[in-house]
Amino acid sequence: MATTEPSGSNLLHQARALPRNVWVLTGASFLTDVSTEMIVHLLPLFLANVLGVRTVTVGLIEGLAETTSSLVKLLSGRLSDRLQRRKGLTVAGYALSTVAKPFLALARSWPAVLLVRFVERVGKGVRTAPRDALVADSVGARQRGLAFGLHRAGDTAGAALGILIALLVVWRLQGHRVALEANTFTILVWASVLPALAAVVLLVLAVHEPRRAQPYAPQLPQLPYLPVASFRRYLLVVTLFTLGNASDAFLVLRAQSVGLGITAILALLLLFNLVYTIVSSPAGAVSDRLGPQRLLVTGWLLYAAIYAGFAFAGTAWHLAGLFALYGIYYGLTAGAARAFVADLVPASQRGTAYGWYNGAVGIAALPASLIAGLLWQGIGRWQGFGAPAAFLWGAALALLAALLLYRWFPPTRRVTV
Repeated sequence: MATTEPSGSNLLHQARALPRNVWVLTGASFLTDVSTEMIVHLLPLFLANVLGVRTVTVGLIEGLAETTSSLVKLLSGRLSDRLQRRKGLTVAGYALSTVAKPFLALARSWPAVLLVRFVERVGKGVRTAPRDALVADSVGARQRGLAFGLHRAGDTAGAALGILIALLVVWRLQGHRVALEANTFTILVWASVLPALAAVVLLVLAVHEPRRAQPYAPQLPQLPYLPVASFRRYLLVVTLFTLGNASDAFLVLRAQSVGLGITAILALLLLFNLVYTIVSSPAGAVSDRLGPQRLLVTGWLLYAAIYAGFAFAGTAWHLAGLFALYGIYYGLTAGAARAFVADLVPASQRGTAYGWYNGAVGIAALPASLIAGLLWQGIGRWQGFGAPAAFLWGAALALLAALLLYRWFPPTRRVTV
């Protein structure tokens, strides 16, 4: 009997047929996330437990880091379109992040941490839009969802391995203690450099500029401030959603506030990434068949429910269920959100479009994290309203964004350029 859903064997066959570039970029993202996830989720605990900073300062650091990254993505995406080359910027971005990472081991104040995060996120900003454009340029329209889904699956599989390594190191060095110790964090930072270096080498040796049936014009036409009217609407609704999507550092702090130790928090993050990995590729294939709008609306509604759950979670079991659902949300939306960008703009403007997309997300990331920190803990004499207020704010904006996306991009039809 025929089925409308992609089977496991069919998905494997489709994935094997994807071009080498997609697999190489997936491998590089896998290695980079092994490196990054060994330390990134422990960074807010390092700031809070070792350096003694407040929640709003954590929000400031993470918000500035992500905003910096996304503003650079806007410029690098535009530059990759003008140069008609993606590889050089992609490699340079990965290399810069790798060079910056060891300096976290030397940071002994929150401004030093902010400086290192700034440089590391500049590297991420340089690479992301050209890399996404490389993925989109390497496949046809009907493979985009699967290609981005596979890329996200590799990314999150690397994240899961990185978190597992961190969990084992933390367990070996400090057992089940609730607070993170400085020596544990320093050892993990130095260990994280090796997979990051391997990713840069892989990209240099194996990725290539895709051949184009019709080369881009030597001089691109002057683009409007934001290309394509439908794309402007999409950016608006994505920005609205992101204003309620604070850094995942707040999820880590929330778990610690419930009483979980470092190893238990890392176990929850491992669960999240395993679920995310399992869901990403099938969700990408479904996006190719049904259009990404359905997955985005469904994912954002799920996000609203998850954040409402985090507002009132009181036990480790509550958190385990929420982190698993959070992995499903990410698997549904991460690839679909990027694939939809390629649907809305012509090929010659994809680098610019991905730059604007990532730029909009990053610009909104700073106020999102600051608002969450202020709602949670306040600043100075002004006291916040606690964790529930921060998470309910995110849930409300996600619900509004889902309704707007459904209104402006009905899932009954696929929008393509």
